[in-house]
Amino acid sequence: MADLLARILFFLATLLTRLRWPWLLRMADGIAMLMLRRNTREARVARRNLELIQPDLLPAQRDELQQRIVHTTARQALETLRLWTHPHTDNLALIRERHGVELFDAAIAAGRGVIVAAPHYGNWELLNQWLASHTPLAILYAPPESDIGDAFLRRVRADDANSSRVTQVRAEGPGVRQLFKILKDGGVVGILPDQQPKQGDGEFAPFFGVPALTMTLLGRLAHRTGAAVVFAWCERIDSGHEGQPAFALHIEAAPEAVADPDPMVAVTALNAGVERIARRDPSQYQWTYKRFTLRPSGSGYDNPYRGIR
Repeated sequence: MADLLARILFFLATLLTRLRWPWLLRMADGIAMLMLRRNTREARVARRNLELIQPDLLPAQRDELQQRIVHTTARQALETLRLWTHPHTDNLALIRERHGVELFDAAIAAGRGVIVAAPHYGNWELLNQWLASHTPLAILYAPPESDIGDAFLRRVRADDANSSRVTQVRAEGPGVRQLFKILKDGGVVGILPDQQPKQGDGEFAPFFGVPALTMTLLGRLAHRTGAAVVFAWCERIDSGHEGQPAFALHIEAAPEAVADPDPMVAVTALNAGVERIARRDPSQYQWTYKRFTLRPSGSGYDNPYRGIR
């Protein structure tokens, strides 16, 4: 039943994304305006995050950045639906610039395995599609609570041309063991490094000056397997044509400290790398996500999103 409902959702998404890019993006802008007017959950979470990470902003500055974040979030959502429902080869034409591909190829050729740390910045689903077109890839993901949502994700992240090159690995015990084996065999693993893990599965480290529970898994994988770690992202740029979005692909070596055997050193370096990317254009980072829900024990601070549902 879950697979059937996922196919129906995919069909509906395909109908919606038959719209030309200009119309789809205008629709996204209209949705963003409605979100701001109604002060939806996403708008309130974005504002709360801005209060936490940039408390010195003037009210007008915070309002302007919140508006840009909500508009980018709406565009990213409809962009992603279109990316999921169109051939990946067509989608890759949206990438106008490529930086660091030679570094990535060299890391793969070294045969030690490669961990791609892909923050929630720009459009990470387009990045996944580029990676899958370039190399066999295992993607670690946290499955949705709904079986329908999980089936939908598995459906939309598949592509006839690359389906045999993409392995979707659930963020659970057997999946983690699978990642170790893939890396030891010289494979490539993609991880979103800025998702809040469960209590006990991470360490608190500064992120924009705020303690954030951060996954230790990436550092453990890198330390135990000797795999290279790179940061990668697809950033929106202004060189689109005919109303289409345009992106620049970036791949950079991560600092060696992300593989430090001391988990605190590793997560601090990891957060610093993600923060540096997010600061390139804060509106392209996923500030609608409740990144700081869990607080350090004994800190005296409560969940900052209490009351935002």
